[in-house]
Amino acid sequence: MRDRYFIAVGLLFTALVAIAFLNTVGSEDGGTLGLDEAPPRWPLPEFAVPLAASELEGDANVAQDDCVTSRLPCPADARRTPACRIRDAGTIRVCDLFDRPLVLSFWFDKGGDCADQQDAVDRAYARYRGRVSFLSLDVRDDRDTVRDLIRQRGWRMPVGYDRDGAVANLYRVGGCPTFAYAYPGGVLQSASIGELTARQLGARIRALLRATRAAQSGRRS
Repeated sequence: MRDRYFIAVGLLFTALVAIAFLNTVGSEDGGTLGLDEAPPRWPLPEFAVPLAASELEGDANVAQDDCVTSRLPCPADARRTPACRIRDAGTIRVCDLFDRPLVLSFWFDKGGDCADQQDAVDRAYARYRGRVSFLSLDVRDDRDTVRDLIRQRGWRMPVGYDRDGAVANLYRVGGCPTFAYAYPGGVLQSASIGELTARQLGARIRALLRATRAAQSGRRS
């Protein structure tokens, strides 16, 4: 995983992170990813989750590959395989999406009614796939409900399932939907909270692509 940091070297960007750590998704007292200052070159926390449409059961794995570098909690007394070393069929690992710019969309339908926003994300996926990686991540909804939404709405994008909210807590997600936009290598470029129109989401994605090209050009010069 050392490569993700080398890829990120030289990127010029403003990284945004959360106000406070959120223990319960939807809590009014929780902070939200992207609304306060953060150290530069903030690497996205690693995680692995079941694909929502798969038969794989279980909670997210948020064990980090490098505890010292990431400064994120690694299990001390109950060791787990780091998230990005998981090999189980039906798993999606966020680090596998770090080869290009990445859009992460966190949402929940229960009490959030954010499924319609994922329609826009899926359309963006169809337009920008090959240039941008996408992951739609449902938080704590009923698994069958999520599967029904995927089927009924014909979503083609990868949809992960954060059953216990571990990933949402790690990313300090406090509202629905919350977006994280990252450079290749898994380094945060920006974030946003709240619904976006298709045009607004497209503008965010194009801004991410421009920032990526500018950073890569600066690194080569």
